[in-house]
Amino acid sequence: MLQVLIVGAGQGGSALINMLVKMEQVHIVAVIDKREDAPGIQLAQKLGIEVGRGYLPYLHKNVDVILEATGDEQAYQEILVEKPNQVVLIPGTFTSLVMRLIEEREQLIGQLTHSQREHAIMLNSTHDAIIAVNAKGVVTIFNRAAEKLMGIEAEKVLESEAEATIPNTRLHIVLQTGQPELNQEQELPNKTRIITNRVPVRDENGAVMGAVAIFRDITEVMALAEEVTDLKELKSMLQAIINSSDEAISVVDAQGYGILFNPAYTRITGLGHDEVIGKPASADISEGESMHMQVLRTKKPVRGVPMKLGPKRKDVMVNVAPVIVDGELKGSVGVVHDISELKTLTEELEKARRLIRTLEAKYTFDEIIGESEPMKVAIEQAGKAAHTPATVLLRGESGTGKELFAHAIHNDSQRKYNQFIRVNCAAISESLLESELFGYEEGAFTGAKRGGKRGLFEEASGGTIFLDEIGELSIGMQAKLLRVLQEREIVRVGATKAIPIDVRVIAATHVNLESAISSGRFREDLYYRLNVVPIHIPPLRQRKEDMKPLVRFLLRKYNLEYGRNVQDISDDAMSRLLHYQWPGNVRELENVLGRALINMKLHETIIYEGHLPTLEQRSSNTPEPNPSKNKLTDKRKLKEVLDDAERTHIRLVLEQCQGNRTEAARELGVSLRNLYYKLEKLGIDQE
Repeated sequence: MLQVLIVGAGQGGSALINMLVKMEQVHIVAVIDKREDAPGIQLAQKLGIEVGRGYLPYLHKNVDVILEATGDEQAYQEILVEKPNQVVLIPGTFTSLVMRLIEEREQLIGQLTHSQREHAIMLNSTHDAIIAVNAKGVVTIFNRAAEKLMGIEAEKVLESEAEATIPNTRLHIVLQTGQPELNQEQELPNKTRIITNRVPVRDENGAVMGAVAIFRDITEVMALAEEVTDLKELKSMLQAIINSSDEAISVVDAQGYGILFNPAYTRITGLGHDEVIGKPASADISEGESMHMQVLRTKKPVRGVPMKLGPKRKDVMVNVAPVIVDGELKGSVGVVHDISELKTLTEELEKARRLIRTLEAKYTFDEIIGESEPMKVAIEQAGKAAHTPATVLLRGESGTGKELFAHAIHNDSQRKYNQFIRVNCAAISESLLESELFGYEEGAFTGAKRGGKRGLFEEASGGTIFLDEIGELSIGMQAKLLRVLQEREIVRVGATKAIPIDVRVIAATHVNLESAISSGRFREDLYYRLNVVPIHIPPLRQRKEDMKPLVRFLLRKYNLEYGRNVQDISDDAMSRLLHYQWPGNVRELENVLGRALINMKLHETIIYEGHLPTLEQRSSNTPEPNPSKNKLTDKRKLKEVLDDAERTHIRLVLEQCQGNRTEAARELGVSLRNLYYKLEKLGIDQE
């Protein structure tokens, strides 16, 4: 046994004593210090170790090692001189170094022990069961959750091979393959269903150094999933019910802060999420007391309370009731009825009555079907006219789509957001037309409305007025209309004061106005006022290439109206349509196709020739003039002769060009627009 003498009983000496007494092969001969109250002296006395104030008496008592712990260099030199040669003297500096290393070791051991204790606590506290093995498949971790789920005590499996002691384990397979097994469902021997993840543990070089299995009883998970699903379904159903309600609903919590509202509430109040959720119940009130706060104070419902809500001060009626769960107040729910809608409906009804003869423009150029050259020219002219304030005169036969063009011109103009008024001049009697167009003052005639009435020109101010069948106006009404176009003002019936108006006029007629002027049925000055931008809309017989797209468009329209599924038209039926002259134009085509669908059986999807009604060709009462028979007579004026010659020549050129008006205009050396004007003027277009 090693005999050790300790010289110096300070803190360092005390540490040496504590360390050496734990070593079985070391015997402390004595502890030496000049101070009797030194810490090491007191510790040595407690441990039954001999103490002294000088070291010389102990140098010859079979001492093998002297540990100098004074830290005094002089003391070290004295002991070095006095000690026998066979005794080893260890200086204080080395002793201090050893002590520091020992202290650090103790600290590290303490920290490691504490860390291991923490890890063990955490592993045993987790709800998930954890089993770990090392590279040899020996169990190193088996926490309490694993004990509970598997019914095996940890001490029976720790430090054993998992394959031998843990039923159905696959950790040894994960060790062999190095591949994880994730989200695996498994049944334990005790019939418990678990879901487990088994993963390999790798070192910094990627080598497998163990494996870990983490698993839990999925009975609880499945029950929780079912509860969550039920809650989600219930929440979704309640949310759908609240959102689908036409009645506005708002809910606040027990402190009066908004927690829920539906789209109807936003529609009525104009308030959104950021202005309601988390805000006081009074945030939406523009006039009145918060009924939510009253209900939260009294815990009693209130009904039929008039209020004004939102920035628009909507007039509403509210019903509010407390929300009580298990006897505890959780908040309140309010149902809001918009009573301003009745007033709005009344105003809209009155407006509809005032504008009984008005029609908002609903067609655009995109809805005008036409790929033929004449139709392209008309659409191009109308598109240019739409961007000017000029008066437009739409000319063409009945059923060609003059009103469609009027709608499109208005919708493509700067006035599209203002009123579009349609007036059929031929449908209103002469006695009523003036008062309808220009309005009247109170007492202007028997039955005049109290307060008078605005005319259609006033209603259309800022927008567009469409005067259909302008050629049917009487001479007297033509004079009054001329004044409106010239002065841009109207005078109500029974009034003397003129009212300025800002109206864009679009007129339409199927009448040959030039002939009407010659016969005295139409004012020439009004003609020039209307004919600022003349647009000729060609009849259907002059744009046969548009027949197929028109038929397809109308079939889609009638399929929706009649609930049919007609897909196409046969070649024979289309050929018959192409060879017909269409005196009623597109309106007649609509009629023919509608009757064809009525003649078809429900399962038929193609229009055949037999489905079409009888198409009677229009007879012509005007014989084709023969140029060789045109003779000058004394009774005809020069203008008539020139017109007749021009008419004959244009007919001949059209015949040579097989009706192609673009080519005919080129042969005649005039613009296509000028050709259309001459065709209309000379009556060739009516043939």
